[in-house]
Amino acid sequence: MTPRSEPTDSTDAGYVAFVAAGWSRYLWMASLITGDRHHGEELLQESLVNLYTKWKRVARDGNPHAYLRKMLVNGNVSRWRRWRREEPVAETPERQDGRSALIEPHDSLQRAVLRLPRQQRAVIVLRYFEDLSEKDAAAVLGCSVGALKSTHSRALAKLRAESALLETRG
Repeated sequence: MTPRSEPTDSTDAGYVAFVAAGWSRYLWMASLITGDRHHGEELLQESLVNLYTKWKRVARDGNPHAYLRKMLVNGNVSRWRRWRREEPVAETPERQDGRSALIEPHDSLQRAVLRLPRQQRAVIVLRYFEDLSEKDAAAVLGCSVGALKSTHSRALAKLRAESALLETRG
């Protein structure tokens, strides 16, 4: 269950306690949203640095959990936009490891979620991993409840189609 608007300590010690208590949960969420553990770590670290600069206000006035979720989603969109502006190179540099494995290879549902487009993946993560209501998830994503519902429906249809394909193969 997602913590709601409980009073939060607005001191540095309160920030440290908030990060320590939620680190693994938010790392998992960021990894799911980005589709890669290393990118998730970078996204979470960037978001936590930004949260720290606003900590006293956020802890005093709002729900830091909701604020951090929104920062993760918005940060991923910004990272994606920066990535789209990058210039291609003639030769790809060699990578020793390629992309990191976020999940075990046998977990087909998580692999299917990672193959969803970023907006659909964000909806699935917010609705099922973070257990947010449609209204709260729409607020985090900055869209209407209707847009969230249609994105959610398309994501579930893709997951079901992939599940049906796996069943016919097995």
